[in-house]
Amino acid sequence: MKYKILGIVILVTIAIQFVPYGKDHSNPPVVAEPKWDSPKTKEYFVRACADCHSHKTKWPWYSNIAPISWLNQYDVEEGREHFNVSMWGVQKKNEGDEAKEEFQEGEMPPWFYIIAHPDAKLSESETKEFMKGLAATFGEEDDED
Repeated sequence: MKYKILGIVILVTIAIQFVPYGKDHSNPPVVAEPKWDSPKTKEYFVRACADCHSHKTKWPWYSNIAPISWLNQYDVEEGREHFNVSMWGVQKKNEGDEAKEEFQEGEMPPWFYIIAHPDAKLSESETKEFMKGLAATFGEEDDED
C-alpha cells in the first residue's frame, strides 16, 4: 500500500510539471520608475520588494518546478498588479503610502519569501531608514519618529 501511494505521488508530481501556468518568467520593459529619495532606499526596495513589485524579477531555479512555480507566478502577477515601480505614473494602483504601511506592519515581504530570500529581511535600523525613504520617495510624511 505504501508503494502504491508513493507511486501515485510521484506520477502526480511528474504530471503537474506539464501544467503551463507558472512558466511565464517574463520581465516586461520598465516604463517609468519613481524618483527615489536616495540610492539606499532603492537598494532596500530591490532587496525586499522588487522581485514581486517591479519588472526586474529574478526567477530562481525553483520557480520552474510545480507547484512552487504556480505560487511564484501568482505572487509576481499579484504584486505587479497592486504595486509596480516599473510602471510608475502609468499604473493606477501605485500608492506609495500603502507600500510603506504594509512593510511597516510586517505584511511585506511575506514570511515564505523571506525563507527563500533571507537578505530580504531588513534589520530594525534598515527598516527605519527604509520607512523614511519610502515616505520621502512617495511624498508621504513620516509618522514613525
